[in-house]
Amino acid sequence: MSTLPELRELERLLELGKHHLQSSVACRVSADGKDFPVYQLTLGNPDPKLPSIGFFGGIHGLERIGTQVLLYFLRSLLTRLEWDNSLHHLLQDVRLVFMPLINPGGMWQSTRSNPNGVDLMRNAPIDATGKVPFLLGGHRISPLLPWYRGSADAGMETENQALCRVVREELLSRQFSIAVDCHSGFGSRDRIWFPHAHSGEPIAHLADILTLEELFHQTWPNNRYLFEPQSLHYRTHGDVWDYLYLQARQDKGKTFLPLTLEMGSWLWVRKNPRQLFSRHGMFNPSVEHRLHRVLRRHAVWLDFLMRAASGHDKWLATGPTRLRMQERAVARWYRP
Repeated sequence: MSTLPELRELERLLELGKHHLQSSVACRVSADGKDFPVYQLTLGNPDPKLPSIGFFGGIHGLERIGTQVLLYFLRSLLTRLEWDNSLHHLLQDVRLVFMPLINPGGMWQSTRSNPNGVDLMRNAPIDATGKVPFLLGGHRISPLLPWYRGSADAGMETENQALCRVVREELLSRQFSIAVDCHSGFGSRDRIWFPHAHSGEPIAHLADILTLEELFHQTWPNNRYLFEPQSLHYRTHGDVWDYLYLQARQDKGKTFLPLTLEMGSWLWVRKNPRQLFSRHGMFNPSVEHRLHRVLRRHAVWLDFLMRAASGHDKWLATGPTRLRMQERAVARWYRP
């Protein structure tokens, strides 16, 4: 068993779900003389003709809540498989992929970056168009500063290579796939971000994002999620999901929707200002009942996405409807 609490919980889930899960170690990383596995887990139907959804977390080591949300959701699924026939039927129509803790070395060291000092969300080989915020947008000055991209002549970090390999094999190989990456963002709203981060140009699948948003609001009204492109706030170099989305666009017959859940940590800090004096408290709920509330709330979103991926043929817009949805989305998110 690992000495990292989130890894211990993940390994307990591997044992709990040993009759349902397929698991492997996507890569291994070292920090402070300790060796950590980065696990890849799959569940559901492996038929490549079926849709898939990937759940990713722990890319930033300080943001433990993203990993905790995914582990909570995964435990719920594995427990329900013991009695829930409807879930068994659902998993015949969709493939689930989990990488709940991509940066265990950073989580062990309580840093945003990985043990090499590289921010994994600034590390992909893609440059932003136009200006980016100083440091925040990604830089190559020094690994001692936050948001370091890595050196220009180095390849992607081991963790990102593993992430990209899993996405290509399990998601981009399908006709339809969704990825959701769980983070903690210092804001007062829970946000769902979508590409681009490197550019202010609308993505080709904007109509699908808007349709998915409206479907969620119809299914779960009164939720607090705010959907928007990341570039609406700031642009960054090296965004991994932009990089993978652009790769997916090389096959125009397929749909890949990468989404980022940015949980608003200001909601927790505002109710407990003492958290500001803790590195973890700035990005994670520290009060137990608040943590449980966060876990339950976002499990609804993850369950919705799983079902939306399975039934994508029922809601994806086509023809003139798709064109109208694209025009509405552009008017909403990209025009003053």
